Amino acid sequence: MKCDKRWMTLYAVTDRAWLGERTLHEQVEQALRGGATCVQLREKHLDKADVLREAVALKALCGSYGVPLIINDDVEIMLQSGADGVHIGQDDGDVAQIRRRIGPGKLLGVSAHTVEEAVRAERDGADYLGAGAVFATGTKPEAGNLAYETLKAICKAVSIPVAAIGGISAANVTHLAGAGIDGIAVVSAIFAAEDIEHATAALKALTVEALGL
Repeated sequence: MKCDKRWMTLYAVTDRAWLGERTLHEQVEQALRGGATCVQLREKHLDKADVLREAVALKALCGSYGVPLIINDDVEIMLQSGADGVHIGQDDGDVAQIRRRIGPGKLLGVSAHTVEEAVRAERDGADYLGAGAVFATGTKPEAGNLAYETLKAICKAVSIPVAAIGGISAANVTHLAGAGIDGIAVVSAIFAAEDIEHATAALKALTVEALGL
């Protein structure tokens, strides 16, 4: 499936660590109202049945905003929920095999940390890349920072859209200008905010300006 690069502008990745008294559905809707262009459901600690319920509900919600829903890592949940695609890391399976399994009509995103990984992912059927971590991040503290020049080289080496990820916020998104990325993927910059809708809208405006989108 061809990925519209506009979906990468502000790619929101969920994390229930910041739910507080809100539901995930409420948080995601606030992000969508603020202008999130893609949503990834990332659940590392829920059982399958609960993840599937969340995925089905969020698919309907995102669909009402015309925004794709991506499932992190889990092809089965993606297929069962009717979500628009799946995102995998370098250790989460063979890209070519997953492409064959999900068919051409679903989005396949792949994390890439080097030019070689990026080129291989595109060759094997990835629709877009998540490149990072570009800054230090609390979500994945073990991930090393991806140098700006490497990010730029990845963007030049592939023809599919690239979203930068990792520690991106309103305070540093301008540092990514000129890299050639199609947008940013963020977690805490959206979902840790007290006013998610406002934080999303502000970050999107900064991103569009900084990246010339």
